[in-house]
Amino acid sequence: MRFRFQPPVQLSSSGHHLLPLPTPPPFLSSSPSLSTCSISHHHRSRCTSSFGIAFDIDGVILRGQNPIGNSPAALKRLCHDYSGNLKIPFLFLTNGGGTPESRRAIEMSQLLGVKILPSQVVQGHSSFRSLLNRFENDFIVATGKGEPELVMSEYGFRNVISLDDYASYFDNIDPVAQYKSWKVRQESNMLPFSMKSIQDVSLDRVKAAFIVSDPVDWGRDIQVLCDILSSRGLLGGEEEHQPPLFFAADDLQYQAAFPSERLGIGAFRIALESVFNRIHDKPLECTVFGKPNPFVFRNAEAILRHIWAFSCHGNAIRPEDEDSSSHSFKTLYMIGDNPLVDIKGALQAGHPWFSILTRTGVFRQTENHPEYPADVVVDTVAEAVDFILERESAS
Repeated sequence: MRFRFQPPVQLSSSGHHLLPLPTPPPFLSSSPSLSTCSISHHHRSRCTSSFGIAFDIDGVILRGQNPIGNSPAALKRLCHDYSGNLKIPFLFLTNGGGTPESRRAIEMSQLLGVKILPSQVVQGHSSFRSLLNRFENDFIVATGKGEPELVMSEYGFRNVISLDDYASYFDNIDPVAQYKSWKVRQESNMLPFSMKSIQDVSLDRVKAAFIVSDPVDWGRDIQVLCDILSSRGLLGGEEEHQPPLFFAADDLQYQAAFPSERLGIGAFRIALESVFNRIHDKPLECTVFGKPNPFVFRNAEAILRHIWAFSCHGNAIRPEDEDSSSHSFKTLYMIGDNPLVDIKGALQAGHPWFSILTRTGVFRQTENHPEYPADVVVDTVAEAVDFILERESAS
């Protein structure tokens, strides 16, 4: 298998560039049940934060839909008590996804009691924005839990269809569909493209496939993806060069609501690769985004600078601007529960990243991880924030 990690960058004649920073999002409306940790404009002299924080979500902040490790209180400590405005720049850096960042921010605000902005949510598939210039008008297929078609459409892809809907246009493409008691397709969320005729879909070549989040129906998805990838994107066509295949992340396991870890999107990649390589002469080719790719951490650093600069000055920072790196962080803390993803990524990214490993998710050992040891090991995210604030106050 030809397998590579893809930095969240756009290629140009001049080389690699960081993923364009998002336009500052509109502020969410106030709610009496939330501590409004929003971004406000302060005088330059008050913007003195020398550090920022990136939190993983599953196994650190939440387990399923339940806050863990006293995470709501920990996050509120990063906001001004008197105004609720952001006093320490932070974001959520997760390989999870399946939901648009704007909706995920609202959900987390409700679960945590702290106002979270869309710009503070960086998911595995957020880096797919960097591929918009390449596939904006091309016919692409997206799959995964949640609403993969909506996610891609909100990034600006104009001709996207979910694999659920794509498969529905072909009779008997899933030979065991009649034995399945669940219904994957969500009629209420169908986008206009999903109303195309069978002729439009069957004659339109799929230019790329995107695994946006953990697939729900592995058997069906593996079958249909093998069909697409082995026929140059046109079912029934001759086997030629494989269309590009993109994975939002590559986590083998992650911590969900169940007590022990669950198989993640990386396990699906392994399954797809194994089947594809057994039935085809050419090995599967794919591109993987997400942690532990060091470029994800560099992109997170750029977004944190963007958040902090907008908080201070009310101005967006563009990568091409001379002042885009005017504020540099002395330390950026990565708080995660997975040594192979969170800690490995921070270690590979190097300065200014400082890794903190919690025991509330994938990692639960007493001693530090032997292969990818964190700079600090704590029990909960609340203890991690305690450590950070004490360390920074002493420096």
